[in-house]
Amino acid sequence: ARFRNIDCWVSTMRASSLLPHLLLVQPWGSRAFSRTVAARRTRVPLSVRTSPSSTSLESYTMHESFAEELIDKYDGFILDQFGVLHNGLHALDGTIELLEYLAKNKNKKLIVLSNTSAPSEKCLEKLPKFGFERSHFVGAVTSGEEASKYILRTFGSGDGQRSKALMLTWDAEIEDNPRLTALPKAFVEKCGNIDIASTVEEADFLLVHGSEVWYRGDNADGEGEATSLGSFIETGSMTEVLEPLLQQCLSRNIPCVCANPDLIVQTPSGGKAYMPGNIAQRYQDMGGTVHWFGKPQAEHFLACLQSLDMPADRVCHVGDSLHHDIAGAVSAAIPSIFVASTGIHLSDFTSAKFGELPRKEELDDLIEKEGGNVPTHVIAAFRLASSQAN
Repeated sequence: ARFRNIDCWVSTMRASSLLPHLLLVQPWGSRAFSRTVAARRTRVPLSVRTSPSSTSLESYTMHESFAEELIDKYDGFILDQFGVLHNGLHALDGTIELLEYLAKNKNKKLIVLSNTSAPSEKCLEKLPKFGFERSHFVGAVTSGEEASKYILRTFGSGDGQRSKALMLTWDAEIEDNPRLTALPKAFVEKCGNIDIASTVEEADFLLVHGSEVWYRGDNADGEGEATSLGSFIETGSMTEVLEPLLQQCLSRNIPCVCANPDLIVQTPSGGKAYMPGNIAQRYQDMGGTVHWFGKPQAEHFLACLQSLDMPADRVCHVGDSLHHDIAGAVSAAIPSIFVASTGIHLSDFTSAKFGELPRKEELDDLIEKEGGNVPTHVIAAFRLASSQAN
């Protein structure tokens, strides 16, 4: 997170109890500081980027819905999208009413924090498609926005020869593609002097923006040309296209920028889709250098605190992934609400159907299995209780 003044940064760090761990001797904004942050992003693998919570499994509270006691406990909420607000095509039951209640009746400040590879403004522009009021949100922090800023600084700010990105992205030819928030061009335009590489040999870096196609740029007619990444999005298999492609990138030692670190998401039909984070993780496991953006990195949570202009103990993060949402909130020392039964972990429970609260024993087992990051609260779904709705 980039704060406009050091007093704001120190205040937020104190509120989140992170200052002792992040205190740096380098001057704020210096090259040494930038190298320290970059090194932290580069070296830490996705699977071990956060430490387990010291909170006891006995301490979290459980609620069928977004209870009044949760609403009154916090002044602001950081909201995940997929599995909390919508499924990629439609708003989940009760979410539209709850957002209106929080914003209008309770005067709560709301911000989106998403691992979408789209720019923040494109993320906000899509909210009305699901029936949400854009005015209910103070803004959005997306992994794509933060990744584009890094690319602009690192590759796209030069006045001389333009850098080229080998871009893995979403298939813009799929009608109503739930994973496509904005066209790949919209992302590239934010990255400065960047062109699209049509071959590995001419690429300066690997951009893992999506996991459906290899975008090779536009042809003479202005139409995008792309190569399918095979069955990866459905099966997670990399043997057809991705493994050879990553080997070629590694042979040239080009760095990778991951604009969406998600591993798996639930599809609107109830299935699973394999996401860009798996590709970047594989490249890192092969020995490649990867620059990660998005949850669970604490910087993005702290950027939300800055936008909300609130201390950490007055804000709560709401998400459906223990690996990304809850782990990230724990690392940023922000209270969290785990939405158990409308998102990615629904299939992990045998005791709950969609929108139902699972047994605590199953919750405890899953929390330990996913790294021991304990949420502050658990809810079945992001919705009002029937008494609140009436």
